[in-house]
Amino acid sequence: MNDFSDEQLMTLVVRQDIVAYKTLYERYKRSVLGLSYKILGDRAAAEEVMQETFWRIWQNAASFNNQRGTFPNWMFGIARNLSIDIVRRGQKFQMQTLPDGQQEHAESSPHFKADQNVADAAITLLQHEQVHLALSSLPEEQRNVVEWIYFQGKTRRQISQEYDIPFGTINTRARLALDKLKRALQAQGFEE
Repeated sequence: MNDFSDEQLMTLVVRQDIVAYKTLYERYKRSVLGLSYKILGDRAAAEEVMQETFWRIWQNAASFNNQRGTFPNWMFGIARNLSIDIVRRGQKFQMQTLPDGQQEHAESSPHFKADQNVADAAITLLQHEQVHLALSSLPEEQRNVVEWIYFQGKTRRQISQEYDIPFGTINTRARLALDKLKRALQAQGFEE
């Protein structure tokens, strides 16, 4: 089953196929652990989040919809939300140290660093997806202004001249768009 796509495996997991579930677990457990550790800074807490993430994947497999996003985005979203919930509740976890100074050795291992790189990539991917979703919710005129300014690098004056839109209107659309984006991203728990 290692050559199955994530979506094919999830189709089987919906049917309670434990082998497909274990394949996904083995494929992503280190990445989920890395993401959770990056947010929480505590290995034991990150391991709990990893276990809860995969439990929720098993329990809620039928709610996965590949039309709304990829499996990794869905899975990392679950892990990220669980981790952020812990941070928001202010729960403190006792740091677990390995005996005889093994903690430093574990954190300097190439596997640990690779997990951190995957975690960074997962966070970036989730943030891009959140921004894209928030942008798509804007009215077209406001979305266009944001895209022209931030993605095409145009000044407000250039936009006004190029599209024959009053300069004040461009400023108003940009301000309204940025306010709406900020509220939409905050509602999604977006971290700067």
